[in-house]
Amino acid sequence: QATKSTASFLPLPISPTPTATMASLIRAAASAPRRISATTRREFSALLTPTEEFPGLPSTSPVATSASTASVTTLPNGLTVVSETAASTSTISLTFPNAGSSAETATESGAALANKYMNFKSGSGLSAGVILRNLEDDGATPFANASRTSATIGFTAAKDKALRLIPLLATSCTYEKWDVRDAQKSAKIEADMANSNAQTVLTESVYSAAYGSHSTMGQSLYSTSASGSSIKSFRERTYGLNGAVLAATGVEDHAAFVNAVQEGFSESPVGNGDKAPASSFMGGETRIHAPSSGYAHLALAFEGPASSALAGVVKQCITLSSEDVSGFFDSAGLVGAYGGAVPTSGAAVADALCAAITVAPSADIVERAKTLAKAEALFALDGGSQSLADAMTSSIVESGSFSAAEVATAYDAISAKDVAAAFEAMAKSAPAVAAVGDLSSIPYQGTLAAKFG
Repeated sequence: QATKSTASFLPLPISPTPTATMASLIRAAASAPRRISATTRREFSALLTPTEEFPGLPSTSPVATSASTASVTTLPNGLTVVSETAASTSTISLTFPNAGSSAETATESGAALANKYMNFKSGSGLSAGVILRNLEDDGATPFANASRTSATIGFTAAKDKALRLIPLLATSCTYEKWDVRDAQKSAKIEADMANSNAQTVLTESVYSAAYGSHSTMGQSLYSTSASGSSIKSFRERTYGLNGAVLAATGVEDHAAFVNAVQEGFSESPVGNGDKAPASSFMGGETRIHAPSSGYAHLALAFEGPASSALAGVVKQCITLSSEDVSGFFDSAGLVGAYGGAVPTSGAAVADALCAAITVAPSADIVERAKTLAKAEALFALDGGSQSLADAMTSSIVESGSFSAAEVATAYDAISAKDVAAAFEAMAKSAPAVAAVGDLSSIPYQGTLAAKFG
């Protein structure tokens, strides 16, 4: 027994013929690649086609793309549904045209911005986590926007996932205290960022000068005084389906999509569709003096034409008139000119802005402006599914219909006479003047208004 135990710990005997063993290993190693190659060599089958053997291959004879076709339907509850067929992804956006800050009452200041962050929050028996997880699981990207005139909520997703997610836009908010608290904090963060940006402050100042700081259009979008009760009252009053626009891209069957919308929004609040009170253009002045900025921003704004196409051409004419001037217009109906300079050149910039408005553009500039404005509008239709959905919504709100051909025709129909009339109307009215920065050499509104009228 002792002999067996000792022998188990002894080293193995050394092979008496090591050279033969090494030679065998070398021969095995040398032959290994050839054996591996032989075993991995693949013979193509003569019995299966490539698509059968490799399912999912792209078609070798792709079908030609077709032009986009738009369809519009207005439901009995007042919701307008517009869809198009050509987009490769689906963006579904729900816009409430009367849910902007201009619809706020005196006790609801800041509610429009706060409600931007109440979207996709708890509602209709679903928590915010469940709503966002469903969107995330289907690869959807949610978005929400708020402005002076409207509010939008929507998502972009693959075409085969969009229909299933529609009910998530129709949830009725339950205003959980933690959701309201988070919305207020998020609104404050956005407001702080906006108020620290000179361009955003100038934009807010333009509206204040144009309509008066105490008017619904002139009051700031970036107010942070919204309470929980004002957030709720504002949403219940303005986020109704009556008058809203649902735009969808990449929808091949409009009728089936409309049926899905009717089912998904069957329990959503309809509302009364009341429009926000209109504000009158005043042509005043707002100045924010900040000497430490070392720069001066100046904008002149006027009441623009009703047609967004004509306003777009006017904007381009202003931009083409001078290298130091940029034109602008917005959906609220303002059109104007912007310029910026170091403080010592403030007066020169003011003169350039006035000249861009009071001097009628030449025929050559008008033609160039029409081309640029038309191209900008058409590029928006091809700038992605969300950009297309925004353009569709804007067209429905303005004219009640949409098609790419209509967009192009609207610009083609603008004549030099139309543009001249728009400039004449601006030259005869007092401008709204907004200035931000070092204003030591920026003339006051009274001085600039003397050059008009």
